[in-house]
Amino acid sequence: MVQSPSKSVTLEEFLKLPETKPAGEYINGHIVQKPMPQGKHSTIQTEFSTTVNAILKPRKIARAFSELRCTFGGRSLVPDVSIWTWNRIPRDSNGEISNRFLIAPDWTIEIMSPEQSQTKVTKNILHCLSHGSQMGWLIDPQERTVFVYFPRRQPEVFDEAEQLLPVPDFAGDLSLSLGSIFDWLLE
Repeated sequence: MVQSPSKSVTLEEFLKLPETKPAGEYINGHIVQKPMPQGKHSTIQTEFSTTVNAILKPRKIARAFSELRCTFGGRSLVPDVSIWTWNRIPRDSNGEISNRFLIAPDWTIEIMSPEQSQTKVTKNILHCLSHGSQMGWLIDPQERTVFVYFPRRQPEVFDEAEQLLPVPDFAGDLSLSLGSIFDWLLE
């Protein structure tokens, strides 16, 4: 749903607005509100972030963030999960995690909600890839399918439970099958 009136707003104007729930994203001069996550979406998002952080965070390889605003390339997006390699996590002068993330994540994950536009979500993933992301996933709980996007390469479709899903090189210790993703919905 487009929030802004027919006149466009600038990225700077958008970033000064108060945050909304669900989050708004800035795309091509317009504010587009994300749909409110529902049960399947929320479950997969939480379990995915927890799994990534349990395996990669203790060794300071990477860290997953849920619903984190990322502003780069003229857009301000809020991926469902964004994963950053340890050395690319934006930090402030105290060495703490920064409040503002002004570069693309290393890995972006979007989870479809029933009323969401697959075209809009795919465009966000492609925007991330064109600005340095190593991989993007589009998880569709209704279709029990994961689309995996790579820079400058054709996407791959995974729709069989036993299929292992590709991960970026930095996440090689993470082994997830399509079935394991959707089994989270049974727990």
